[in-house]
Amino acid sequence: MNIRILSISCICLLLTLCCGVTYAQKAKSSLSGIVKTNDGTAADNVTVSVKTVSIQTDESGRFIFRNLMPGVYQLRISGIGIKPVSMDVQVKEGGNEMNTITISESSSQLNEITVKAYRSSNEKPATLGKVAIPPRDLPQSVQIISTQVIQDQQADRLGDVMKNVNGVALGANRGGVGENFYARGYSLGSNNIFKNGARTSIGGSPEASTLESVEVLKGSAALLYGGVTGGAVVNMITKKPKFEHGGEVAFRTGSYGQYKPTVDVYGPIDDKFAFRIIGTGEKAGSFRDHVESKRFYINPSILYRASEKTDVLFQADYLSSNYTPDFGVGSVNSQIVDFGREKFLNTPWAYNKTNTTTLQLNANHHFNDDWKINAVAAYQSYDRNYYGAERIQANTAGIAARNLTRAKTQEYTYNQQVNLTGHFQFLGIKNTLLVGVDADQSRVTSNAFNFRNQAGQLVSTFNYGNMNVFDPSTYLGNGYMPEAVAISRTLTPVYRYGAFIQNLFELTSKFKVLAGIRYTDQKNARTNAIALATGKPTLGATKFDDAFSPKFGLIYQPFKQTSAYVSYANNFIANTGTDIYFQALPPSTVDQFEAGIKNDFLGGKLSANVTYYKIINNNIAQTAELDVNGVPNSNTNIKQLNGQTTSDGLEVDLSGAILPGLNFLAGYSYNFMRYTKTAPITSHTVPAPTAANPNATTTIVLAGMIEDVRLVGTTKHTANATLFYTVQSGKIKGLKLGASAFYTGDRNGGWNDNKAATTLRLIPLKAFTTIDLSAGYSWRRISLLGKVSNITNELSYFVHENYSVNPIPPRQFLTTVSYKF
Repeated sequence: MNIRILSISCICLLLTLCCGVTYAQKAKSSLSGIVKTNDGTAADNVTVSVKTVSIQTDESGRFIFRNLMPGVYQLRISGIGIKPVSMDVQVKEGGNEMNTITISESSSQLNEITVKAYRSSNEKPATLGKVAIPPRDLPQSVQIISTQVIQDQQADRLGDVMKNVNGVALGANRGGVGENFYARGYSLGSNNIFKNGARTSIGGSPEASTLESVEVLKGSAALLYGGVTGGAVVNMITKKPKFEHGGEVAFRTGSYGQYKPTVDVYGPIDDKFAFRIIGTGEKAGSFRDHVESKRFYINPSILYRASEKTDVLFQADYLSSNYTPDFGVGSVNSQIVDFGREKFLNTPWAYNKTNTTTLQLNANHHFNDDWKINAVAAYQSYDRNYYGAERIQANTAGIAARNLTRAKTQEYTYNQQVNLTGHFQFLGIKNTLLVGVDADQSRVTSNAFNFRNQAGQLVSTFNYGNMNVFDPSTYLGNGYMPEAVAISRTLTPVYRYGAFIQNLFELTSKFKVLAGIRYTDQKNARTNAIALATGKPTLGATKFDDAFSPKFGLIYQPFKQTSAYVSYANNFIANTGTDIYFQALPPSTVDQFEAGIKNDFLGGKLSANVTYYKIINNNIAQTAELDVNGVPNSNTNIKQLNGQTTSDGLEVDLSGAILPGLNFLAGYSYNFMRYTKTAPITSHTVPAPTAANPNATTTIVLAGMIEDVRLVGTTKHTANATLFYTVQSGKIKGLKLGASAFYTGDRNGGWNDNKAATTLRLIPLKAFTTIDLSAGYSWRRISLLGKVSNITNELSYFVHENYSVNPIPPRQFLTTVSYKF
């Protein structure tokens, strides 16, 4: 009830401010313009100064000064390695738009300068925020992994990049083809991963080597994105077209026969159109026996600059990823036994083939210096074709069955969103307003299969053959691949719609308030399962969920380089099952509290941020103790919302470039996610009549989950540190040296157990650290970079339940040679 009152209050307050926009626009003067390079490309991240006020140009090269008194001002354009530009400008009452300002540097020169220079991570807005608010002004933790880090570490997959994100850890890698990340105790899943602002699938492991950056907005982002979990949202940013000719060709090779060529070409088509096309292919073996991968990725894009105020970007990409499904070494009596990190236990013919296609149209229009509208339309197709054995669960003697699984799925996802942003002043308060509407539609088609055995009979389960995990001669089996026959096809549609409003109130130069609210409506339309032999459909039930998601934060900035904040936000989690009256369960509401300090030192060359959070779900779904008649309930689909989980933790982020050519990134996090309130153990005697004894009874024991035990998939401590230095002058100019270290703390595999369990199924996993060393050299347009990863040959595992037990890679070598043109 209090949340709904707060939500309604926020809406009323924000709408009142919006009503004052027209009046407020008349009471101020502004100065705006666009800075371009000498080849006509927008010059972003360039410093523009008027009097004592300095701002940075945005991605379109635009800058704007607000609330200026009419008069003559000296405007200065500057930056590291940029020839300064100064001019006098006349500011009149109202809006003042300058002619385009051209600096003497080219786009390629500016990009090179940007790499050598450094901009504080607390200053650069993330596109995930949907409005150009610097992270320093956000009551939330933000982290951006730049293209420089991606290139220096020679990252290939999203998981390689995410190791640099403090507080985000890989929880499992099911079958070697399904990375599952956890943040602040919550699985990110597919709903929390975006590409260029639109929700995307991570099946097939997204290509990361060609990304421009990866943005992570930690904590609840439900205000902006609706049905996401409370841990974090991740946005992969692809590279964009440029109005200058250039590109790069590269070739990467590494251990176990990895070969990966990459081509990146960009340039103008005319003065309004520019293009870019990036393509890469990969063929690689593995430290795991019989495991190999073949990938092809292409990412074309076209930018249409209709005018100084309007641009349209079309992007597409296609990823084909064929990878041998690999469930690792499995478990022996639910324990991990080291009998060789290279041992492959799947069938010799197992395959996992995925194809992902995305299309996106992104349009921006500036109405004036203060108001901008952005529209996005996106489409994605993802299909998976899988066949193999899984769930390697050996007994004490090492004997394990290999039951086959066949899967074929096709997923179509559509996304539409419109975001309006504006700056205005009302009653002496500066405001940055964001209003948006969005929609998602998803249609997933999946098949169920039977298997034709050697006798020609269709059976629902098929064991490829038992093996002894301690005897490699039993691994390959007889090589027989039974025909898998589809017996049913199920369509699962999901529809999401949402609208939100957010405003940043600048009460004074030191006090700011961010407030907003979102309404989300989610429809899980009835499933339609068709028996292929008869054509008979089986229809499921339609489920509706809706929720308000408010957010409120206070920001205090005692100094220009210091920001302290506290915030509250919530998100919702849709539930399955019914209550005791057989009505669909409403969603659970998750409350998140956060406090932090963001600091820049040494003129922005060093950023140090600290965050504390507590996330509480007060109404998780648990099996109901009694049914509607007061009889003990043993139906796990009948539930009640009376459980609680709590996740609290601490995050520390460090980043900067203290010296020219020296870049570092480091972080530490602690998390404890656990059940804090669950049902007690209860015993109930219920009738269980038999023909021999009509008065017979039985005892049912009901129990909630064990409290205060770390949840499976979550990691206690994580830490990361990366340091790269490039020699800037002298005879060895261009020499690059780097080191990275990644620490993954204690965690649990298996399953969390209930209080009545007699045998615990948790699999404790010990902490481990991997260290990578890099060295390279650049001469003119040619560069060579090599890396040795996991130099100590550390051995550990990522575990899904107790059957996908995947060892981490051993010591490996990787080298990339590239030429820029």
